Amino acid sequence: MFWGGLKREMEENDLYEPLAEHSSGPLGDKFARLWEEEVARAGSKRKPSLLRVILRAYAARCMLYGFVLLVMECGIRIAQPLFLGKLVEYYSVGNHMESSEAYLYAGAVVLCSALNVFVVHPYMMAILHMGMKFRVACCSLIYRKSLRLSKTALGETTVGQVVNLLSNDVNRFDVAIIFLHYLWIGPLATVIITYFIHEIKQIRATSYIRGVLTSFIMFTTRICLFCSILAYVLVNNVITAKQVFVVTSFYNILRQTMTVFFPQGIAQVAEATISIKRLQSFMLYEDTSKPVPGLAEIQTSTQPKEETKESLLSKDEPEIQKDDSKLHVVLPEYKDEAKGNASRKDPYDSMMTLFANLACWCGEPGAARVERGGRGGRGEGEEEQRELAARVEQDARGVRLKHATAKWVAAHPENTLTDLSLTIKPGKLIAVIGPVGAGKSSLLHVLLRELPLLSGSVHVGGTVSYASQEPWLFAGSVRQNILFGQAMDRPRYNAVVRRCALDRDFSLFPHGDKTIVGERGVSLSGGQRARISLARAVYKRADIYLLDDPLSAVDAHVGRHLFESCVVGYLRNTTRILVTHQLQFLRDVDQIIILKNGAIAAAGNFDTLSASGLDFATLLARDEEEEKEEKAPPDTPVSNDTDELVLQGSFRKRQMSIHSVSSVDNLTATAPPEGPRSEAELRSAGAVSGRVYGAYLRASGHPLLVALMLFVATLAQLLGSASDWWTGFWVNLEEAHPIEVTRTLDEGNVTGPFAFANNVTSELIDNASFDNVGITRYDCIYIYSGMVIALVVISLLRSFMFFSMAMRASTRLHNNMFASITRAPMRFFHVNPSGRILNRFSKDMGAVDEVLPSALLDVLQIGLSLIGIVVVVAVVNYWLLVPTVAIGAVFYGLRIFYLSSSRSIKRLEGVSELSITPHRHHVVLPLHLLLLFYLF
Repeated sequence: MFWGGLKREMEENDLYEPLAEHSSGPLGDKFARLWEEEVARAGSKRKPSLLRVILRAYAARCMLYGFVLLVMECGIRIAQPLFLGKLVEYYSVGNHMESSEAYLYAGAVVLCSALNVFVVHPYMMAILHMGMKFRVACCSLIYRKSLRLSKTALGETTVGQVVNLLSNDVNRFDVAIIFLHYLWIGPLATVIITYFIHEIKQIRATSYIRGVLTSFIMFTTRICLFCSILAYVLVNNVITAKQVFVVTSFYNILRQTMTVFFPQGIAQVAEATISIKRLQSFMLYEDTSKPVPGLAEIQTSTQPKEETKESLLSKDEPEIQKDDSKLHVVLPEYKDEAKGNASRKDPYDSMMTLFANLACWCGEPGAARVERGGRGGRGEGEEEQRELAARVEQDARGVRLKHATAKWVAAHPENTLTDLSLTIKPGKLIAVIGPVGAGKSSLLHVLLRELPLLSGSVHVGGTVSYASQEPWLFAGSVRQNILFGQAMDRPRYNAVVRRCALDRDFSLFPHGDKTIVGERGVSLSGGQRARISLARAVYKRADIYLLDDPLSAVDAHVGRHLFESCVVGYLRNTTRILVTHQLQFLRDVDQIIILKNGAIAAAGNFDTLSASGLDFATLLARDEEEEKEEKAPPDTPVSNDTDELVLQGSFRKRQMSIHSVSSVDNLTATAPPEGPRSEAELRSAGAVSGRVYGAYLRASGHPLLVALMLFVATLAQLLGSASDWWTGFWVNLEEAHPIEVTRTLDEGNVTGPFAFANNVTSELIDNASFDNVGITRYDCIYIYSGMVIALVVISLLRSFMFFSMAMRASTRLHNNMFASITRAPMRFFHVNPSGRILNRFSKDMGAVDEVLPSALLDVLQIGLSLIGIVVVVAVVNYWLLVPTVAIGAVFYGLRIFYLSSSRSIKRLEGVSELSITPHRHHVVLPLHLLLLFYLF
């Protein structure tokens, strides 16, 4: 893979298939089973906990990984500085260590470094895999749960909430798992290292100094080293290279553990805990299939009572029924038979696989299925709202409602539907009319079990197909939108296309019915979307068709064709409930139901209602007059010239070049395959252009501010390198020119600026000069202290300036991008899916806000530190430049070898994720449509 990435840009086919253990199917099945067990254990005593599910799944393995990290952090990494100190001691003046012993210590140092590589990297790989499994499993749980939400729960769950759970909250696991074990290993390592530091330096004179040293552990290495050397000199009056090396190494370990991993661990684990709470709340939302605790009776038999059949078949017209009915509930049990597929697929194929799985999942009509779930995330309010559910008997033909009362929101004082009772025989065409807000669509949702009943019963016999009021299309082909995951039946498909007046549209489309319709069908007119949505509902073989005003989006003569050829003609042997505002079609229906304020105002055939003197007759006359004056709008296929121009113009816009939306010059894209395909986003190739970095720096502020920040960063590095050089110079003076202790002071004899508390026996510094140098030890302390203090101040100033510039750059880039989006022409939104635009504002801007500043600061610090180290090494011993240059060349080659593939894979990941965001949106937004289409 890396050799291939070195030669060319990597494509999706170059990547390996994911492991079976990483597939969402097995992981989702495991977590779903554990979640159901947790719900059963919790019962009514407590809320089910998703954290318990995670711990039950991976707690043992996670603790095993923690033990490995404990051995690494508290064993191998702490032992390495001790071996290094012994090795440095071999080179000190007056040392009598054997060379063989020195070789052993050198080998131990190398062995510790090797073990660090061989242990840490497999550990990180394993722990990251575990975090990925958490993420994939939780995504599967969310996905499955979202496909079972009731419409009332969907009313309180926005698409953004679900997408945010799938894109942001689950990603916390990938990061939090890295720092999890440092929450307990960090403090333990601090205690152990503090003990070794005191033992090495032999600071036993006062507990005050120990407290000072321990308090400085949380600061940077240089401050820790400065305080340690200062306290050590004041107490012991001796400094050696061994002590400086060992203490510096220990503080480097503590700095990484306690100032990086420990606080990061607290923050990341806290965020992951909050994300788990959000996921848990979502998992507790009410299902469409959840039985309600406390029901007096749950009937699961599919056999209806004989009197039910007789009462259903004996009535020819809808009528109000006053007799009471016993409450029953039959709720479906969903068995997820969809297995995870590790192979990579086209997003449209994945969408169709989802629909096909939904068809299998929702099962065959007539099956009595019961699933028990936990309490809904909406609390007990929705539980009480659904305590009186509808009786649904799947085997008897026809539709019957008896005293049905329902409302969408329990807190609202008025009911959505009130005391509805009607009976519809099989094969009848029923029209439901009424003013806006009368409850026409809500009536269909009652039949579809999406609107829970407060009282009464509902009976739906046979399979159901549903055409929603608002046409919904996903970003696939026209054929895929019509088939909707069902098998192709060519004769039926052709008949449906002809009856829904789509045949002429197909002849005008660039690729016929294989034409990609665009996200939400943006390349189609409103009438075309409505007819495709109707064709989807008609193509499904069903006993009952619920049509929610499918004729309102088309012009009059197309609506007449759809009504006569499709609704009346093609579906003539089925039960049809048509919600419509087109009163001119009411003469041809079997029965008319007029709803007003959620109740049946009148019911009967056309002649009866026309003679009744209701407003119905007036509305019909006015509608007929308006129909005569209407002109055909441009979306009708009968209008030759105008419709053809609209179609050609629409697809011409889709086929325009997308280069104008990119600001990157060096772009490549694979040649489009034959046939219709969605336009893939162009991505950069090769190294990142210097103009990109230049644009970021220009957005961060004035060039003089950038230059000033670079100067401050360079000055900070100069001070750091100078303090390192001065430390070595001071240690050499101590070892080459030892100063004898001149006196030992007892209690009360300590004076001067370095005096300690009472009851202290200490050795003080004699203010004498080093031989042949002309400076005192006080001078060394003052110079070193000044360097460290200046370094701290300059470093803080550098960080403040850098992050101020980074914040300014993020703000300006976001504002510029937002301004460009608001001024973009409609063509921009036609050729760019919403997922692509959302990713720019979410993922990419998130990287600019959070990842890029820290990475750039690391590059600045590490780069300057590397230059400083090379300079110091060259000053001390210029022969060391030879291996430095050789090692630098090797690592530069490794950098090129790795970055070529890594950069290409990251770009490929960014482009591939664009199909996921709209895919999630497409599934969650019309979720009720997916369930209602396949539920019966």
